[in-house]
This record gives sequence, C-alpha cells and structure tokens, in this order.
Amino acid sequence: MDAGAAVSTDDAVSRVLAADTTRAAGYTRFSGALAPALDEPDTSASAETAPGDGEQFDREERAALRRVAGLSTELEDVTEVEYRQLRLENVVLIGVYSSGSLQDAENSLRELAALAETAGAVVLDGLLQRRPHPDPSTYFGSGKARELADIVRALGADTVIADTELAPSQRRALEDVVKVKVIDRTAVILDIFSQHAKSREGKAQVELAQLEYLLPRLRGWGESMSRQAGGQVGAAGAGMGSRGPGETKIELDRRRIHQRMAKLRKQIKAFAPSRETKRANRHRHHVPSVAIAGYTNAGKSSLLNRITHAGVLVENALFATLDPTVRRTQTPDGRAYTLADTVGFVRNLPHQLVEAFRSTLEEVKDADVIVHVVDASHPDPAGQLASVRDVIGEVDARDIPEIVAFNKADLVSDDDRLVLRGLEPTGIFVSARTGEGVEELQQRIADLLPAPEVEVELLVPYDRGDVISRLHVQGRVLKTDYLSSGTRVKALVHPSGLDAVQEFAVKM
Repeated sequence: MDAGAAVSTDDAVSRVLAADTTRAAGYTRFSGALAPALDEPDTSASAETAPGDGEQFDREERAALRRVAGLSTELEDVTEVEYRQLRLENVVLIGVYSSGSLQDAENSLRELAALAETAGAVVLDGLLQRRPHPDPSTYFGSGKARELADIVRALGADTVIADTELAPSQRRALEDVVKVKVIDRTAVILDIFSQHAKSREGKAQVELAQLEYLLPRLRGWGESMSRQAGGQVGAAGAGMGSRGPGETKIELDRRRIHQRMAKLRKQIKAFAPSRETKRANRHRHHVPSVAIAGYTNAGKSSLLNRITHAGVLVENALFATLDPTVRRTQTPDGRAYTLADTVGFVRNLPHQLVEAFRSTLEEVKDADVIVHVVDASHPDPAGQLASVRDVIGEVDARDIPEIVAFNKADLVSDDDRLVLRGLEPTGIFVSARTGEGVEELQQRIADLLPAPEVEVELLVPYDRGDVISRLHVQGRVLKTDYLSSGTRVKALVHPSGLDAVQEFAVKM
C-alpha cells in the first residue's frame, strides 16, 4: 500500500519530513531529513576542530558502542537455527497541535526526531493532527488512528512515538489500533539518559526516574494476572500459609518496584555528604562558583573546555554528557572560582528526571552566577530560553544573577543577531569553536562574582608565604612592598576572612 494514499485529504493532518516546504492535498509535506540538527557539522567544538577541548577519552568509547544503520542478522533460512533479528527501530512520530501553533509543533516534532535518532532509531515519517485537545482515548482520534495504522504498515515501522507524555490508557488503546509498540517523548528521553549515564550516582538517578515512569504503566498479560498461591491449594502442594486471596503477579511487581525505588532513594541520599563536603571546602576558602546551564546540545561542555581546558566529552548529540563536571579557573584579575557543567535541559523535560536529578541540579541552585547557554543557530531560541528558565525556577534559582550567552555565534548572520538581541538585550555572543566573545564572557563573570570588600593592611613574615598566597586567591591584592621585617600588603578580603589575617594587621 502506498504511504501517501493512506493519508486523508483532511487538512487536520500534517506530514513532516523537513526542509523544502510544499503544499499537497490535505497535508503539509517537507522533503529531506526530519532531524537536521544531528546531520549538521559538529559546531560544538569537536576534539579535532576546536582548540582547548583537551583529550576526549570518552569519545572513542562512545563511538565504539554506536549502533550501525543497515546492519542486520536477519536470516532467510531459519530451519536449523533460532530466528533472531537485530536492527535499528523504525519509528513514526505523531503529535497534536491546536490552531495557530503549527510552527511550534513542527519544531517540537523535529526535536523529537533528534531525540529518537540519539536513542538509536531511524525516523521514517512524522504526522501532526490539528485538534483542540488530544483524544482522551487514543490520543490521535479513532479515524486518524486507523489512518496511522495504515501508514505504519505501509512503511514497515515497528514503533510509534508520541510528542507528549501519554496516559497509560491512551498508550494501550493506540497500541491496540496500530498493532505496534507505542511510546512517548518521556520514554525516549529516559532511554537516552540510561545509555549515557556513567557515574554510580547518574545511573541510580536514571533508574529511579525510569521506575517512577514505569510504575503506573505496568501491564499484565496472561499468567501475570493470575493469583500467586491463593485459595484452597492444599491439595496442590502449597500447604499451610498459602491459603487466602493470594497476590497477583502484577501486584508483586509493583511491590518490588516500590522496594527498589526506596533503595535507590537511600543510595542517592548517601551521595549527598560528599558533595556537601566539596561545597563546604569551597565556601570555607571563599571560592565562588559559576554554573553553566542551558538547553541540551547548546555547547555547554564546549564552553567549559574553551575556558578551563577540562577535556569534557564533546559530541553533536542530545544529552551527550549527564554527570556534572567542576573545574577551577580564575577571573582576568586573578580571583579563583569554580565553573560547573550541568545536565542539559529540553522542552517538556520529564518531571521524574527533574526530581531524580535534583541533587545534580543543586550545582545551579548553589551557584553565585549562572551562565545560561543558548544555541544561537537553533530555529527556536526563545523556546530554549523559556524551557531552561522553567527548570531553573523549579530548583529555586531564579534570584541568582544570570548571564545569557548565545553560543555558536559563528553560524548566525547579523540579522539573526538583531533578533536574538531583541530576545535578550544583555546577552553575549560567543563561539566555543572560534573563541569569539569568550573574553567578554569571562569579564562579565568577574563583574558579577561577589568581590572582597574589606580593606586591610598587613605585615606578613617571609616564612608565612601561605598567607600571601591565600590573599591572592581569596582576596584582591592592591599593593605589595618588601621590607626587611616581611611583606607589607594592602588588600581587599571577605568579612568572614578577617580573623585569619588579624594577627598580621599593621597598627596605625
């Protein structure tokens, strides 16, 4: 059956295949790749093209595990061996939009395509239906769901992905119509996180989010719904202690999931003291912190590498890095501070992930300054700004000073810069690839960091060089004179650091 013939001429459905727009009978068709974001050159400063990225040890490991398109162990003759099939999932994307929001819906569907490809799928087609609200039964409406089933059969797809979080009843009803697996946007994001999590804490956080998502979606089949050792089963050999109503398999699964979730929460809570100790050391030594936050694939890790030469994994993929990386650097005038790379955000970020990664997002909450990185070349930078600020608000970090950095500035025209300037008049245009604007960004960070404000004059013996070193790191040295009795220093220090240098104060 031809795929185009399966589409209704009703203008309520849009076919999204990306790039050159043509209007056909009843739907909007785009020719080209559905997810151009992952087909563009790596503008986030790869290890080969951008100086300052350092050694990319994780890149080789990540590439070694990459799935290979077109590779299959599908066998024609299965008479002598067990039939198995290994291939990339072929998926069809679906979404619903209300009147007047077609552009937003198309941008969201293209982002879903990029997510699906990052998770290891091949996107065959995308469909959008215009209706005020998703159908409460099958999400897509009964008639459109049957048309979707025809398209799935014609294309040979084995998965349908909805561009929202489906209710368990909607997913089951839609699966019954299309006869293939149906998942939603949240499941795709969770799958990517499970692939990319490296640290023990990251893996525990992802597993907790997956279990919270799975719990209301458990579905029993056949024996899974049967009672376990219930009723009068003495003759069957179960004997005493097993009589009664029993427990279904699905109830047993729910209980085990609850037990596992409780264990994971304890594990994640146990990781907190080590982070608190590190933060306490920074606070004790008066080292301010800066957190890099932003949309996924906006170039946060590339910017961290450009400023600190951290060597963090850089890849043109969504959620390439999940675990926070903290590096020490200094302002142009010599004051030390820490720069932390955090997990990327995305529109409609699953609530389970926000809760599970709340401990990681504490780096944003406890920062003195937030560098909000925005992809200047993205088709919807305003959506990126809004999505990230929503998550920042969820972790109670709205009152922290924010610097908006439009990264990948080397890919945008002067006209685009005017539009971006209208979105954020105080934003800075930077390029982690070429180094444009990085010095201005560092100066802006220095201006917003808390500065020492108490002026002191000290006479420090030559055998106490540690005091002079601490003044350079934690305060600001204004004047230095070398006398026969020691080093005379005029400096600015934090009020909390006065006690440590009081013994060397010069009496006027």
